[in-house]
Amino acid sequence: MAEQPADPGRRRFLTATTAVVGGVGVAFAAVPFLSAWQPSARAIAAGAPVVVDISKLEVGAQQIIKWRKRPVWVIRRTPELLETLPGQDERLQDPNSEEVDQQPEYAQNEYRSIRPEVLVLVGSCTHLGCSPKYRPDVQPEPWDENWQGGFFCPCHNSRFDMAGRVYNGSPAPTNLVVPPYRFVDDNTIIIGEDPEQEVA
Repeated sequence: MAEQPADPGRRRFLTATTAVVGGVGVAFAAVPFLSAWQPSARAIAAGAPVVVDISKLEVGAQQIIKWRKRPVWVIRRTPELLETLPGQDERLQDPNSEEVDQQPEYAQNEYRSIRPEVLVLVGSCTHLGCSPKYRPDVQPEPWDENWQGGFFCPCHNSRFDMAGRVYNGSPAPTNLVVPPYRFVDDNTIIIGEDPEQEVA
C-alpha cells in the first residue's frame, strides 16, 4: 500500500497547538515561582516597607497604619503646633533627641521629622508599650495645666510633646520612636525605608 503524503496543514495545526499548550504550562509554572519573590504577609508584618498615601490627610489630623505589627502615626501638624515646640525644651527629658536609637539621623532635629509639618512616629509608649492618645489641643488638661498639644498615655500618664519628646516626670524613659521613612512625593510616604539622600 502506498504511503499517504504528509498533510502540511495538519502538521502546522499540531505544532501550533503544542506550542500554545506548552506556553500555558510554562505560565502556570511561572506564577508560583514569581510570586515567591514577593514579600509574604509574614514578611510584611515583620518589617517590609509600607506605602502610605497622605493626600487626604488634613492639617491637624492623624492617620494610623500598621508596620511591624505596631501602630505608626502620620500627623500633619498645624503651624500653631509647630510654634509650640521650641518653648518646651526645659520641660523635656531629651529635647535635642540625643538618644540616637529613638530616631534616624535625618529626624534628629527640633521637629523630629524630614518635613516640619509631617510627623511620623511609632505609636507605642516607651514605658510599657501602651498606645498614647493624640491630644493636639493647646489647652489646660488634668495632667498638665500648661498643655501645648501632644500625646498622653492613659496607662501610666506618660506625656509627649508634638514632636514625640517625653516630658520630665513621665514614667517613659525616652522619646517616642521615629521609624525609618522617606517621601516618594508630596502625597506618598514609605515607612521602613530611609531616604536615598538626607533631606536638610
